[in-house]
Amino acid sequence: MSGDVKQPESTTYREAMREALREALRSDDRVFLMGEDVGRYGGCFGVSLGLLEEFGPERVRDTPLSESAFVGAGIGAALAGMRPIVEIMTVNFSLLALDQILNNAATLRHMSGGQLAVPLVIRMTTGAGRQLAAQHSHSLEGWYAHIPGIRVLAPATLEDARHMLPSALADPDPVLIFEHGSLYNVSGELPSTVQTVDVDHAAIRRPGTDVSLITYGGSLPKVLAAADELATDGISAEVIDLRTLRPLDHATVTASVARTHRAVVIDEAWRTGSLAAEVSARIAEDALYDLDAPVERVCSAEVPVPYARQLEEATLPQTADIVAAVHGAVD
Repeated sequence: MSGDVKQPESTTYREAMREALREALRSDDRVFLMGEDVGRYGGCFGVSLGLLEEFGPERVRDTPLSESAFVGAGIGAALAGMRPIVEIMTVNFSLLALDQILNNAATLRHMSGGQLAVPLVIRMTTGAGRQLAAQHSHSLEGWYAHIPGIRVLAPATLEDARHMLPSALADPDPVLIFEHGSLYNVSGELPSTVQTVDVDHAAIRRPGTDVSLITYGGSLPKVLAAADELATDGISAEVIDLRTLRPLDHATVTASVARTHRAVVIDEAWRTGSLAAEVSARIAEDALYDLDAPVERVCSAEVPVPYARQLEEATLPQTADIVAAVHGAVD
């Protein structure tokens, strides 16, 4: 019988995303992938490598360098009954399609009185840490989490990278998936028994009793490393991975704060007007009397992301910054 037991598969975040795309293309003829360099080149970050050869140019479509045009085409295809997956190279370039996302994709259901659905999935790479300079490195997920009418996902683990896409494609409304560029090479074992993940709730990645560390996306590995370091100092940190940035699972956050009585929010975006600010405000509104210390925030420096490695590292939240913020809240 032991020979029938499936062992965990070793894979990378990039490969998990690719397998999710492959499964979607195989299981539903309405699904197609489109974007800059997704076909012959295999995707700017290699996620779609080999899919053109497997599914052909009708299902894996290279587009011109016009984000507004091909996101608009994706919206039109979704309105016509298809299930398009649109890849935007980086979050910075998504601003060229912001009119399509905000004024069309997010609003058409409401402006049509529920007659029109836009089952569109938009994937994009986000975040810094790879020396790609200011036009390829920012974290703008919080901007999109501000918009009603869309769902915003931030897979931070192999399981979420592999299994969030089916839920996104099943959603009748637009879904944005933010893939942090620093995660693509992360490797590990992907349990073959996991087939779905919960996109409606945040995940407790590590239980703890002394402080709640709340984060998402590419910051999760740094936060987990900080929790390990804090444990050696006798501090038990609970790590919350938000996973879905809109709608935000505030209940999991407040329940954690009620247990630990302290909170540190880690967000690679800029501090001013950030998702970290929203999470902090909600904690203050709904869990103020559970707090034994003010909410701490660890965010990026408010400058365009530098190119030089040492400057880029100094700009971004690092494990040492998170540990220092926790000590500020706990000591």
